[in-house]
Amino acid sequence: MTAVLLACGINPEKSILFQQSQVSEHTQLSWILSCMVRLPRLQHLHQWKVHTRSCWGGSSPAHGTSSGSSTRFQQEVWGVLSSARVHSQYVCVGVFNLASMKKVKSLRDPSAKMSKSDPDKLATVRITDSPEEIVQKFRKAVTDFTSEVTYDPAGRAGVSNIVAVHAAVTGLSVEEVVRRSAGMNTARYKLAVADAVIEKFAPIKREIEKLKLDKDHLEKVLQIGSAKAKELAYTVCQEVKKLVGFL
Repeated sequence: MTAVLLACGINPEKSILFQQSQVSEHTQLSWILSCMVRLPRLQHLHQWKVHTRSCWGGSSPAHGTSSGSSTRFQQEVWGVLSSARVHSQYVCVGVFNLASMKKVKSLRDPSAKMSKSDPDKLATVRITDSPEEIVQKFRKAVTDFTSEVTYDPAGRAGVSNIVAVHAAVTGLSVEEVVRRSAGMNTARYKLAVADAVIEKFAPIKREIEKLKLDKDHLEKVLQIGSAKAKELAYTVCQEVKKLVGFL
């Protein structure tokens, strides 16, 4: 995952990139929050509801863990979960310049955001996907029975999501994308968008492979980042411990 983040443009000189397992304060504060936040309160949170629906049963400390990360570092760092190897391969299309988009929507359910944890493998585009996989995902993307390419998020969410992705990867405005797609049916348009995404990902994938060859560099980036993160985390964690009466 370190190689993926660096290839996507994360600058370790400006951002702290570290391995969460090397910062014990992360676990400590997550435990404190998990103990103090009551289940009825969690059940009112949208994130908790979404997460528990994806779990097989029982409660999960994931929300406490996430809150712990945000609280500890005040969102100034990037954490790499050493125990979650699956994350090392997958970064969704959020790598695009999405200034004009609130979020990238699922290709299979345009009412939901695109997520790496979506059980439907066709719903999410990943940097590590092969060109063939990307083409298949856009070909299977949910649209509607109207063949014309238009942008109407309220009335045509599926097509509008694809148009927004197309605009993001090409740097064009939504209006310009629609104008250039005039006369093209949605089936053909999906393939055009897939080609644009493949082109966007190509240099990133090449950089990932290049970075993976220099493991010493990747390890050094994480070591430096972990030291910086621990320095920040220690101060915040001590303050929390004082507030709850541990110190």
